[in-house]
Amino acid sequence: MTAEAKRLEEAREGKADWKKWGPYLSERQWGTVREDYSQSGDAWNFFPHDHARSRAYRWGEDGLAGVSDDRQRLCLALALWNGQDPILKERLFGLTNGEGNHGEDVKEYYFYLDSTPTHSYMKYLYKYPQAAYPYGDIVSTNRERSRTQPEYELLDTGVFDAGRYFDVFVEYAKASPGDLLLEITIHNRGAQPATLHVLPTAWFRNTWSWGGSAERPSLRQVARHSRGATLGLSHPELGVLFLHGQGACDPLFTENETNTERLGEAPNRTPYVKDAFDRYLVKGEARAVNPERKGTKAALHYTVDVPGSGSRTLRLRLSEAGDTVQAFADFDGVLASRRGEAD
Repeated sequence: MTAEAKRLEEAREGKADWKKWGPYLSERQWGTVREDYSQSGDAWNFFPHDHARSRAYRWGEDGLAGVSDDRQRLCLALALWNGQDPILKERLFGLTNGEGNHGEDVKEYYFYLDSTPTHSYMKYLYKYPQAAYPYGDIVSTNRERSRTQPEYELLDTGVFDAGRYFDVFVEYAKASPGDLLLEITIHNRGAQPATLHVLPTAWFRNTWSWGGSAERPSLRQVARHSRGATLGLSHPELGVLFLHGQGACDPLFTENETNTERLGEAPNRTPYVKDAFDRYLVKGEARAVNPERKGTKAALHYTVDVPGSGSRTLRLRLSEAGDTVQAFADFDGVLASRRGEAD
């Protein structure tokens, strides 16, 4: 039997829960029927993309290149910022059903490149322009076109001209059912040096704000030094986990709570809300993040300078082991083994 066949057998027989963590996180959840809180049933207009970074979801989460446990209690995904965009890139953008001249349509380029049946190895690619993402141009141009005309795509806007974009490869590898390695490789396809802000983000789906007796989980900083940082994650069902990030980074913390003030609904229950990282990084609001370094949503903020036609690599690990020093000792070997088994 191959290594993957053995993992599948262990999962079937209940010996090891190899499928507990997997690509169960949508890149785009806003405006769906499950997240429709309107009285009219008009999910698209009640919950538009502009609300997605500020409104806590109840039934499902979203994120770029994301994974979660099989009940989506804890989520892990990427957020990116090229220094030009008006908002932090945390999820895929697209036209709603009424905006597109051919109906609902995602306007991004992303590719699922590899995955084993137990998700012991997964590989994903996201193509991110270095110029500002043309949100307004895409919406207005498609609105002007009739159904007999072609769709206006992201490539048509010119933001990928002269190779001015990043290829962001994301690989996951499991050392064990509950030990998840994450490697992010950023390629600058342009000739000039470029900076990319990379925020691997962990957060708990909000199960505590809707009434009932759900216990609130927590995230906190447990270590930070020149070689990296470690976050401690505590959940009543998942137990205690640790997210280790290799290399210099700045841990950011907030709550996965709706910014009701921004949505014009009510005063915020907490000063630290879901869209804090966007406000902190893009808008320059230093007070948006929790200085006590705790919450229910956290990110490790890396500022990555990538030379022209060059690349940079980041590594993280989500596991039950809290030893920051040893977190990356066997990283190369595990990742190489899982790549080989997938091939």
